[in-house]
Amino acid sequence: MVNRIARLLLESGAIEYGDFLLASGARSSYYIDIKVATTNPAILAEIGKAIAEGREFDVVAGVAVGGVPIAVAVSLASGRPYAIIRREAKDHGKSGRIIGEVNGKDVLLVEDVTTSGGSAIYGIEALRAAGAHVDRVVTVVDREAGAREALAEKGVSLQALVRVSDLLDG
Repeated sequence: MVNRIARLLLESGAIEYGDFLLASGARSSYYIDIKVATTNPAILAEIGKAIAEGREFDVVAGVAVGGVPIAVAVSLASGRPYAIIRREAKDHGKSGRIIGEVNGKDVLLVEDVTTSGGSAIYGIEALRAAGAHVDRVVTVVDREAGAREALAEKGVSLQALVRVSDLLDG
């Protein structure tokens, strides 16, 4: 049975077939273009609501670029603040890798798609370096390619709204 988020992703055309190089460096015969879905305000709102429901946290955070709209949607659905994790620290202005207050906070890290977990681990390390407590990541789609295991090694659980097997079987 395909869940509501999986159905919305499929209907939005977020799954493409071909030959793709992923951010993890792996090659894939399909690509999950979550940004096709998250640029649609109705779908983004559904994703935000699905992540916010039943989860306790002080701040939601996302790694730029893909995690940011999801963090904003969760923030709006939950009424809790959000933080942005930059890919690189700025060397001007206030500098730093984190926009938002995370020190001493229970932070829920959100991702658009997880494959190997590299982006999530980057986010976890940045948040922890800034004094945040992070013990779980919620991803819209888990490609089921090692992220869960990699995050477990960091003491972090991975929760997925959709598994790639749900999309490919759907």
